[in-house]
Amino acid sequence: MLAQTLGQFPLLNSSVDGDNIILKENINIGVAVATDAGLLVPVIQDTDKKNIEEISSQLKQISSKAKDGSLSPDYLTGGTFTITNLGMYGVESFSPIINLPEVAILGIGAIKKEIVEVENGFVFKPFMKLCLSADHRVIDGAVAAQFLSQLKSNIENMK
Repeated sequence: MLAQTLGQFPLLNSSVDGDNIILKENINIGVAVATDAGLLVPVIQDTDKKNIEEISSQLKQISSKAKDGSLSPDYLTGGTFTITNLGMYGVESFSPIINLPEVAILGIGAIKKEIVEVENGFVFKPFMKLCLSADHRVIDGAVAAQFLSQLKSNIENMK
């Protein structure tokens, strides 16, 4: 869903080089991984061309290698957008710091169940907060809000 949404908002899949904005052709998503040696951001190349099973498998593989110190340096370059998840620590929302020279980063919070009114009463539904930090030299607040709104819609309507 994220890669699909980035394809709809190419400015978020760009980088800054001096005074130039470089739109990236490929969508290569970096995933922040905490290790004993510090934070690493391995990259899943061409995320938009992979299905969810391929992404999940590669994410497990590179996360494991990052944590045990066997990740090839080749996996640490070429990112065009980064995600970071503090949900596993129970953190619901936070302000992620952009992984330069990228122009945005998405923070994913903990999933919490909340009561929602439905036609015949109330039910518990899962909710999570997404936090986007963006470089305002490239992306203004309105574009960031439109991106988050579209991502929300894509997630809620995924099949």
